[in-house]
Amino acid sequence: MTCLGAAFSTADDGDLRADRGARRVFSARLGIPERWGTVRQVHGANVVRVEEPGDAGEADALFTIRRRLPLAVFTADCFAVALMGPGAVGLAHAGWRGASDRVVGALLQAMDRGGVAPERAYIGPGIRSCCFEVGPEVLARFEGHQARTTWGTPSVDIVGALRSELAGLEVVESAECTRCGEGFFSHRRDGTRDRMAGVVWLG
Repeated sequence: MTCLGAAFSTADDGDLRADRGARRVFSARLGIPERWGTVRQVHGANVVRVEEPGDAGEADALFTIRRRLPLAVFTADCFAVALMGPGAVGLAHAGWRGASDRVVGALLQAMDRGGVAPERAYIGPGIRSCCFEVGPEVLARFEGHQARTTWGTPSVDIVGALRSELAGLEVVESAECTRCGEGFFSHRRDGTRDRMAGVVWLG
């Protein structure tokens, strides 16, 4: 029987992008291999299919049909979006640039073309509209998903934009905001270089 899993780390788990020891501990807790398939994130919509652990090149989404090959993206306000279907898993890194370029839709299409249509999606913690102050150039790219921060300035509902691309799938989302919530790395809040991880795998 194939088992699918997804997990989203917190600051308490350490910097899972740079700290191999922290990654080893996190992997052991999940019962998955400590060598993950990753990409060099560039805030775009490129998708790669991954067959082995390690760096799969410049992209912001990846998927696999290989068992025991965890995939990971790294975040500190952006959203990790995990997709799961029969015999396949995928993962997207979606900040405002990736979301406006429809990186999640690109991942869905790539998986569909590969014959592995997703059925469920998990959206991890990220910066919510309560704290995501933006200028007019960003606001214009999210028609229908414009919002206000808690202090009254223009904002964008990135989660709403992501959900619109996931129509027809079962979607589970975190309600946590990484900027104003506790226990998360947030680049917007303090300029940190540390990163949390979104991880997905086939057992």
